[in-house]
Amino acid sequence: MTENHTALYGEHQKAGASFTDFGGWQMPLKYSSELAEHHAVRKTAGLFDLSHMGEVWVTGPDAAAFLDYALAGKLSAVAVGKAKYSLICNVDGGIVDDLISYRLGDEKYLVVPNAGNAATVAALLAERAAGFDVVVEDVTSETSLIAVQGPNAAAILLTLVPAEQHSLVTELKYYAAVYVTINGQELLLARTGYTGEDGFEIYVPNADAATLWQVLLENGSEQGLVPAGLACRDSLRLEAGMPLYGNELAVTGHAYSAGLGPVVSLAKESDFVGKAALAAIKESGHGVTSGRKLVGLKGLGRRAARGHYSVLKDGAVIGEVTSGQPSPTLGYPVAMAYIDVAYAEVGTALDVDLRGKAEPFEVVALPFYKRQK
Repeated sequence: MTENHTALYGEHQKAGASFTDFGGWQMPLKYSSELAEHHAVRKTAGLFDLSHMGEVWVTGPDAAAFLDYALAGKLSAVAVGKAKYSLICNVDGGIVDDLISYRLGDEKYLVVPNAGNAATVAALLAERAAGFDVVVEDVTSETSLIAVQGPNAAAILLTLVPAEQHSLVTELKYYAAVYVTINGQELLLARTGYTGEDGFEIYVPNADAATLWQVLLENGSEQGLVPAGLACRDSLRLEAGMPLYGNELAVTGHAYSAGLGPVVSLAKESDFVGKAALAAIKESGHGVTSGRKLVGLKGLGRRAARGHYSVLKDGAVIGEVTSGQPSPTLGYPVAMAYIDVAYAEVGTALDVDLRGKAEPFEVVALPFYKRQK
């Protein structure tokens, strides 16, 4: 068992969760049936503990300019109250982490890295802050993060938010955040998500996390809200074609082969860590006209591909699966894989080596699943 437990560990135990190590944290894998939890998020709502994620405040007069330098995106262009998905890279253009940054004031940002990379990102930000008038504060250890995901997410939150603030919830745009009163406490509410469904994330002090979790479950029961674990979170994000660090993204990879070229702002006037390397990679056409590219694969049979399985064309290895499993929503196997660009066109017939047997797959556009708005 790992040492790290979120403030909600006791709540998960009471709910009968089975646990798994994720990013050095003991996290709920599932509570009852991962399939039931998956369908609940697609049809009603699921409640997730994301408190293993990192939270790093960046404040000060140079906050915008600093993040323009530290990250690959142009954070200075983000409006107050909005969020941006970005990458933090090394000097070679390798992806150290993918993360979301919220601009909550002219000189105030909240950077949210992945669980396993949180300490690394916080340290890199502190290191890169030299010469900038900013304060970098890692508050991961004192902050919990609870997500409500699914078609009924907004309706559930409205039962906890004062009537005069209902419009703040209903009018909150995707990739935006606002402070609202939830269960009598002012908390930061974001609308980003990692499931392909509508949903919200609530940042709450550790001391108040268990009470908020309990109140959400109680108030959301009539709307079909159930606690949901990492197993269904992975199947949901795969259907939505969202990359997972450690699977689709790694320090040995880069934005262009991962299909994240638009996230990189080579056009911003200022320099940023990895800019020269990424400009050279883009110029070379890697991930576009050469090398390997991340694609979606649809299984034409019943057997699912899994991570690290070889992708074949006429018996020759042309790539490797990064994530794969049966899609509960779509009813057929889906996978993401890095394959040679020459075979990356949608509609290309390929095989995946499933333990010695070639199973037919087809290249398809991502995402596999897109919700009806």
